[in-house]
Amino acid sequence: MNIKTFFKTLLLSFCVFFYMVSTSHAENSLADQIQTYMQQQSKNKKAGKFSAEDKAIMEKAAADLAKAMPNPGLKVGDKAPDFSLPNAYGKQIKLSSLLKKGPVIINFYRGAWCPFCNLELRALKQNLPEFKKYGASLVSITPQKPDKSLAQVKKAKFQFDILSDLDSSTIKKYKLFFTLPPKLTKLYKKLGLDIEAFNGKGRNELPIPGTYVVDKKGVIRAAYANTDYTRRMEPNAIIDALKKL
Repeated sequence: MNIKTFFKTLLLSFCVFFYMVSTSHAENSLADQIQTYMQQQSKNKKAGKFSAEDKAIMEKAAADLAKAMPNPGLKVGDKAPDFSLPNAYGKQIKLSSLLKKGPVIINFYRGAWCPFCNLELRALKQNLPEFKKYGASLVSITPQKPDKSLAQVKKAKFQFDILSDLDSSTIKKYKLFFTLPPKLTKLYKKLGLDIEAFNGKGRNELPIPGTYVVDKKGVIRAAYANTDYTRRMEPNAIIDALKKL
């Protein structure tokens, strides 16, 4: 068992998996795609196996986060806090400016290293033409550095802005912020995943994945956030919310 190569193998298997879903199962829901991916990983012997201690660390971290933030994120009816954040090319993108053109979909994700986030972003990409039918724009916010986002944008050919929240201030305003516990950070590094390499030195912090549909007045009309990072808002739910605006 070579556990240090776990995440490299995980990312490789994700690429193969995404090719399969994009060519044969594009009609599947995001939840279905995530479930299929998890089932494939459970059968992937090359990815190695977690020790009982590793599993205990991850399970405790998940339980503690769910207990600390049982109902994370802003809610429907709340005013969406304004922000101005750099995109992958360094251009500042301001929410209030986007809202002058139409409703805005705001997505928060962990980083390019997260296969579940990549599945979500690609599902959003596939549905972007449908979002635009309702005059909506889409931005995704991550704590990772712009250069990491740029590599991600170029590889996946995303046609929406990925914004870097370099001090996590926006993530905090949307009540999605948390810091990885030291034991989990250490475990991630043992597995070959260094969050600081993506976010910057001393920033072992992430958002709880969340998605918001904001109307032109800046009011949140649909919201979803879950401490279980395998659960995301479905694109169809976003479209349903846009239809009601």
